[in-house]
Amino acid sequence: MKIEIIKGAYSSADAAELLIRIVDAKIKFHEGKINASDNEEDIKMRENRIRKLQQDLHEVRQYLKNADGRINLQSDLIID
Repeated sequence: MKIEIIKGAYSSADAAELLIRIVDAKIKFHEGKINASDNEEDIKMRENRIRKLQQDLHEVRQYLKNADGRINLQSDLIID
C-alpha cells in the first residue's frame, strides 16, 4: 500500500515551509515517545534521530535558499 504525501513543483519558500512542517511533526512524535519512556537506550536513540532530522533540515534549508526557480518534491509512504 502506498500513500502519496507530496508530489509537485513548489517555490523554494513553499518547499521549505512544507518540509519544516513535516520534520516538525516527526520531531514532535519522537519527543512524545521520549516523554513517555523510561528506557534510557530508547531515549538516546530518539534524541539522535531528532538531531539527525534537525541537521538534515538545516542542510535542505540552505540548499533551498540558493535554489532558483521551482523545486520538485516527491514523497511516498510505502506500507508493507
